[in-house]
Amino acid sequence: SKMAALDALWEDRDVRFDVPPQQMRMRPGEILIDRLDSIEDTKGNNGDRGRLMVTNLRMIWHSQSLLRVNLSVGYNTIITISTRTANSKLRGQTEALYILTKCNNTRFEFIFTNLVPGSPRLFTSVIAVHRAYETSKMYRDLKLRGALIQNKQLRLLPQEQVFNKVNGVWNLSSDQGNLGTFYITNIRLVWHANMNDSFNVSVPYLQMRSVKVRDSKFGLALVLETSQQSGGYVLGFRIDPTEKLQEVVKEIQSIHKVFSENPIFGVEFELEEKPQPLEEVTQVVQFDDVEIENEGQTDAFAAYFADGDKQKDREPVYSEELGLAIEKLKDGFTLSGLWEVM
Repeated sequence: SKMAALDALWEDRDVRFDVPPQQMRMRPGEILIDRLDSIEDTKGNNGDRGRLMVTNLRMIWHSQSLLRVNLSVGYNTIITISTRTANSKLRGQTEALYILTKCNNTRFEFIFTNLVPGSPRLFTSVIAVHRAYETSKMYRDLKLRGALIQNKQLRLLPQEQVFNKVNGVWNLSSDQGNLGTFYITNIRLVWHANMNDSFNVSVPYLQMRSVKVRDSKFGLALVLETSQQSGGYVLGFRIDPTEKLQEVVKEIQSIHKVFSENPIFGVEFELEEKPQPLEEVTQVVQFDDVEIENEGQTDAFAAYFADGDKQKDREPVYSEELGLAIEKLKDGFTLSGLWEVM
């Protein structure tokens, strides 16, 4: 169903490796912001030229020679973004984009190098879009007791408009109930208590599973279920008379349905350097539905462990310099280089 599909928004919340072509396609509301055609995935595929697509939810990298060698990195997983010097087989010592992420309690590190010398676009695009994502969480995340109301009015988000303001809405979370107000907008449903603005909740349609009329110990109520992702809350509200309750529920349901077909994620950005027109880009992004056999590619992600999560020792090798057996160094590291770090 539509609701279940929305519940499964993973693009911004996940790090995925070697995904099938349909997971590289833009989901409804996902926008391709920039596309860079000469980017090396220096950590996992050093020496391999690839394409980086920057959307409003994630970064997608794929090898130019093998589409099935790819990464999808959601902005919500990013802990830090920085620029550092890296060793690229194609460019040598060069400025690279370092991204540290955390997904399901595992930390992954990515290093991307722009193979076009002197172009800062890789850094500017990714950093600007990630910042736009970080500063627009109210569009996507359920918020309790936020700074939502100012001078008895809803503080609107940049792309938000209020469709309806409903007075006389009782929140049924406590035994005596709390009298408050609904704001129904194109992005979310907001409720706040009339006596205390900071007793409030903001539920983006993105995190809404269902809205129904149900029987409660307070009589008929509007019951709102939120997604698992947002904590799986069940919130109850009472509106009198029943006709008004039914009307409000219908209105929220229909706005929710329209929103689900074309979600607004709230990530606004302006590129300094315009990429090629979108028609050209979309032709490239029409991936065929090819079922790809994964020959021995099960551990693609192992290359990206942030080394703190080193799973096991590398095999021992004989070192001429030291005259003894040592653990094999990671690619790109030399013994003398390790000593220089001290």
